[in-house]
Amino acid sequence: MTEYADQTPPNPEQTPATGRDGFEDVLPAHSAAIYREFQSGRVIVRDLWDENRSELVANPHYNLLYNHLSHFRTLYEHLGSELVFNEDGAFFYLKESSDEDNEEHDENAFRVQVVLLLIGRYFARSGRDLDYLGRPDAGLNEEDLQALSTDDEYQDILRAARFEKGVSEAVDYLDKRNLLFRAGPGRCFLSSAGMYFLSELVREYEQS
Repeated sequence: MTEYADQTPPNPEQTPATGRDGFEDVLPAHSAAIYREFQSGRVIVRDLWDENRSELVANPHYNLLYNHLSHFRTLYEHLGSELVFNEDGAFFYLKESSDEDNEEHDENAFRVQVVLLLIGRYFARSGRDLDYLGRPDAGLNEEDLQALSTDDEYQDILRAARFEKGVSEAVDYLDKRNLLFRAGPGRCFLSSAGMYFLSELVREYEQS
């Protein structure tokens, strides 16, 4: 992973730094790397899954955004976007100024919601607490993924959301957006961002 000059992990009890907005404090290569993450549809979460160490590790992109928030907010404002920090889910995402009228954005959000709701519904029906979906030592195992793949109702739902290849494609979709991590062969769990969005969907469902 790229070495960063300022990799100091943010203190969860502190708010992001807003007073450091000088462009000289952030290397162009680092800004470009973060921008590519956003352009690929990813959220930038505080912790990433390290397959070699089999544990969550600090995400240098998140730390850089957190420690130079004013700089990046100004940068993306000039690009016609808004950098949004979600404290509850410990992640950043980029909101385009035209998101409200962006059909592609709406479709991507819809597809994410479908997969998260499907996973949450299956997990709850299995009698497990949804909080376990966000634990590396729990989450979905190979048997869960197989059960999801062979359930006709779930397959119909996924096809309606244009996941023609079923569960494997849906899991890949979340994985590419940092909403889900693969913890090994046949095992995956939701990131802090994935858990936040799932909890919001559950809350909206319970209030409807």
